[in-house]
This record gives sequence, C-alpha cells and structure tokens, in this order.
Amino acid sequence: QVQLVESGGGLVQAGGSLRLSCAASGSIIDIYAMGWYRQAPGKQRELVADITSGGTTNYADSVEGRFTISRDNAKNTVYLQMNSLKPEDTAVYYCAADKVFRLRVRVSYWGQGTQVTVSS
Repeated sequence: QVQLVESGGGLVQAGGSLRLSCAASGSIIDIYAMGWYRQAPGKQRELVADITSGGTTNYADSVEGRFTISRDNAKNTVYLQMNSLKPEDTAVYYCAADKVFRLRVRVSYWGQGTQVTVSS
C-alpha cells in the first residue's frame, strides 16, 4: 500500500503563488506517475498535472504556463508550484499516484486533499 500526504495549501490573493508538496510512503518502489487532481465545489475532479518517474510532464490547458510540477525521486515527493493564481483555481487539491499508468488513465492511490483558496 502507498500513503500520500499533502501539505502547502492555504489562502492567497489572486496573482499570488503557493507550493504544494506530496510525500509518498509505504510500498513506494516502482511508482510510475505522481501528480495532482483538483475538485472545486459542484464540479468534477480534474487532472491538473502529472509527472513520470523519468520526468515527463503533462498539464491541463487551464494551468499550462502558470503551474510547474516537479518530482524528487530520492525523497519520494512531488511538488506543484502554482504561480499567477486565479480565483478559478480555488479547489481541494489531491495528490495521486499509480505504479503503471499515467494519471489520466488510472489512479491507484490518493492523498487526503489540501484546500487552496484564491481570493479576488
């Protein structure tokens, strides 16, 4: 089993920045993809970004150019640097991981979520 623990959420003004972190523990050998989903009130959960163990990244169109995902394989940690935040980025952000597939295909492990609120 894999446990994912997020940190770094909070309240920020529009135009500001936040950095989310997610540390993996447990049966972490061979985690292939790690990344972030988000869910705003009344909306479906959506993929924000993911990164493979080799460093290949993928971003949602809505965050491309503003968010940067990175991964420290030695620390089993994935980061999401969020810049130029907008009120529409307000959501609960969930860390996600899978040992075989990219996260748009399958997520086997979820974190508990961290709230990000962007005020206008």
